[in-house]
Amino acid sequence: MIIIVMGVSGSGKSRVGQTLAQRLGWQFRDADDFHTQAAKEKMKQAIPLNDQDRQPWLEVIRSAMDRWLVASENTVLACSALKSSYRQVLGIQDSRIQFIYLQGSFELIDERLKHRQNHFMHESLLPSQFETLEEPIPSEAIYIDASQSPEAIVQIVINKLHIK
Repeated sequence: MIIIVMGVSGSGKSRVGQTLAQRLGWQFRDADDFHTQAAKEKMKQAIPLNDQDRQPWLEVIRSAMDRWLVASENTVLACSALKSSYRQVLGIQDSRIQFIYLQGSFELIDERLKHRQNHFMHESLLPSQFETLEEPIPSEAIYIDASQSPEAIVQIVINKLHIK
């Protein structure tokens, strides 16, 4: 199984994903690690990525996901998955893949980004993240309030997915 923790930058995807993977004894992967250096530099310079930038990134992630599924490697993946078309590439229709949407207000996320250190994405890109975001329909993802603690979010995910 693959659990994709999705949301805009600063919503808590990596922290929640790491906490969830540790709690379940699963592997954790961060989609940011699949970006090309050119894409990271673009974001560092406060230039938003476009669909052309993201398409090869999504394909590499999907290829990795296919390997994890074939190898039965349960994985938690932190991935923005902002658009419906991106989630289609990532396998939203696959019953072995579950999306968790960390939903938060612009104000909450903006405040978090002001305190984040050592990340390549420039905080000024937050408006473009919200402009790009197409929230999943409720049947495609479990919605969770991103303002909660990572531990509380992890417990909600475990309860909703009935995972031990």
